[in-house]
Amino acid sequence: MGIQVEFNPDLALRDISEYKNGNRKLEECIPEDIKISEEYNFLKKGQRNYWLFGEIPLLETKGEGNLSKPIASIIILEAKHYLKDGEIYTKGRYKVMEVYKDDKTIHFNGFAKV
Repeated sequence: MGIQVEFNPDLALRDISEYKNGNRKLEECIPEDIKISEEYNFLKKGQRNYWLFGEIPLLETKGEGNLSKPIASIIILEAKHYLKDGEIYTKGRYKVMEVYKDDKTIHFNGFAKV
């Protein structure tokens, strides 16, 4: 038996419709009107580690590794692990640095900001 830890070079959250349809918690979804300089909470199932020393991309996930291009550039301010009903979760806060709505420019090379 080992320790399962996932290292994430990005933060991948669900579309806000998942919250509105009652499928996900608000913190598991991308804010509907995401704004620069605002701080938001996030929640992910599993024990996840994020890079805390700079900007990383915020992506939309549909699950199973199906990820969008970057929606925004964010800084993870804090990340904590906790147990609930025998399941481990990672929760935290992030700050939005830039928003890329309908922007076709490449802003990240992997997790390195261009």
